[in-house]
Amino acid sequence: MSTGLRRFREPRPADTPAAGECCEMCAEPIDAGHGHVVNVESRALLCACKSCYLLFTVPGAAQGRYLAVPDRHLYAPRFALSAADWDELQIPVRMAFFFRNSALGRTVAFYPSPGGATESELPLPTWERVMAANPGLAGVAADVEALLVDRRADGFVCHLVPIDACYELVGLVRTRWKGFDGGQEVWQAIDAFFERLRARSEEVRADHE
Repeated sequence: MSTGLRRFREPRPADTPAAGECCEMCAEPIDAGHGHVVNVESRALLCACKSCYLLFTVPGAAQGRYLAVPDRHLYAPRFALSAADWDELQIPVRMAFFFRNSALGRTVAFYPSPGGATESELPLPTWERVMAANPGLAGVAADVEALLVDRRADGFVCHLVPIDACYELVGLVRTRWKGFDGGQEVWQAIDAFFERLRARSEEVRADHE
């Protein structure tokens, strides 16, 4: 397992130094606020120092094998998605994330579970219809950004987030889930996670408003 993924399985406070942690590209020491780079072929998420991170923000660096994960956060509080759409997307839980896997040439869907990130077979026509109804969230960068959808009591909300935020959520669920329904602690942590996302996100208004 890469250090980057281990970081999300064993979460620590954001202001705690990453003692002994090093860039997985060049082995330079890094702090807790370091960036991440995606290996497009293996899907590995790698911790990166500032120099390596900036290197892979350049289009075509390393022939596109590695991509820096950006820091864009958008929030659609009234995401146009119906309960019937959600059922068609075959998501059996409250939340899921969707991103374009360039190696496969299509969008894929995963949801957090006690066993880690679980892939859900995505009916592409349904997803394309959903995206057509939400043009404000178009232009998601392949491999490094995702749409994280959360089903609330009053409807669906959607966050456009860096892909590492999705792995952070996966790690939170995996490490804190207890029993059949997860327990109160994990759901409080999930709600706090989404509140943090909302606080740092720019709101996207629905076109029909």
